[in-house]
Amino acid sequence: MAEDGRTALRRSGKAPGTGAGVGAFLAGFDWLQILLMLVLLSVGLIFIHSTGAQVGTAAAAEFFTKQLSLWIPLGFGLWLACALLDYRKFYFKLAGVCFFLVTLVALALVLRYGIRVYGARRWLLVGSFRLQPSEFCKLALIFVLGWLFTSKHFNGATWAGIIAGAVIVLTPAVLICKEPDLGGTLILFPIAGGMLFVSGLKWRWLLAAALCGVLGFFILRHIILAEDAADAARVRRAREPQVGVVEKAPSEPRAGEARKKDADPKKNGTRKHLIKPYQRKRLEVFFKPNTDIANSGHNVYQSRLAVGAGGFWGKGIGNGTQNQLGFLPQTVANNDFIFSVIGEETGFAGSAGLLALYALLLFSILRTAFKAPPFGRLLAAGIAVLFFCHVYINIGMCIGLAPVTGLPLPLVSYGGSFILVSMAALGVVQSIHRHNGDTRKKE
Repeated sequence: MAEDGRTALRRSGKAPGTGAGVGAFLAGFDWLQILLMLVLLSVGLIFIHSTGAQVGTAAAAEFFTKQLSLWIPLGFGLWLACALLDYRKFYFKLAGVCFFLVTLVALALVLRYGIRVYGARRWLLVGSFRLQPSEFCKLALIFVLGWLFTSKHFNGATWAGIIAGAVIVLTPAVLICKEPDLGGTLILFPIAGGMLFVSGLKWRWLLAAALCGVLGFFILRHIILAEDAADAARVRRAREPQVGVVEKAPSEPRAGEARKKDADPKKNGTRKHLIKPYQRKRLEVFFKPNTDIANSGHNVYQSRLAVGAGGFWGKGIGNGTQNQLGFLPQTVANNDFIFSVIGEETGFAGSAGLLALYALLLFSILRTAFKAPPFGRLLAAGIAVLFFCHVYINIGMCIGLAPVTGLPLPLVSYGGSFILVSMAALGVVQSIHRHNGDTRKKE
């Protein structure tokens, strides 16, 4: 970095101390992206405070304080560190591989020692911090796939690269799926697919993968709806009176037979489903909207009501009734469903403005990717896919266009782990942008 500054001074013909070095250094940053990051963080703070102020409890107010005084400052530290590093150096690639291995160890530890919240083990307690390794694994996967797909023997466009990449993706995917975290598992695949596309994979293979994904979606939909219909029919039969049937006194089974019957799902009247019960419920709600709104479909139903109630201009910041009256639970209003709060309080205008901010952010990342050499291009492309998937799925689940998966809205939702990951990722993009014009060193 110091050498870069001295080179800029020599080219400008000015002596050190005149401020030319500082100007050249600052000019290397993508200030549009920095501005967008600051605006999105501010939007998040405003609505995290809004949800806490409406609920009016000490616990709710603590979310705003913790986001402002802890997670965002730590995120800025990571952003600055990543922005000042030279991503082309060997130590950066080595650190990325080591980071990936550390996240795999952390994911394994979560299954054994993780904190259980709402039936899922996804967090590790590190000192006073509660971190979610699956979030860090997303960025680590981008690092290791970028290194793999630009290596000599595992270029992403070859079968060797595809097979090696599949092994690398499936390893954390299996661990995350066991937590269980279906959303965190599925998002790894579009990241890998986007990076494969950028690395030169032919269109026909990507099209075949997309068709398989669509086919799998409809097969899953058919299975879920068929299982739901079968369960409903079983309940109806159980409630119907049996006419003309003489009930016999049940004979006492032997101990061994009783154990076998309890262990057999077919004999005890239950069925073993392909996915976890709560995941199945979420998919049922997605495939059949407005069902079970008193239980598993409650949050989605109230979220859609909140977005629709905002109208064009919204009810005003702090005046949202769905969160204020407790219809949208405070436990999800400031993270998974914060977009519904934004939609109700700022209306269509505010929601469209937020989407425009994200579109500009993705534009700035892709603009950097187009100008970068192969390794930088892959890193930036993977980060762009990561942000796009989170934005699409989070907003989609708030308005009924995607199933509930628990993916946060980048830079806006409350949460420590993904704030750190998002800001570190944008720092990496800044490092790529800073060195795009430097052709003295090649990868």
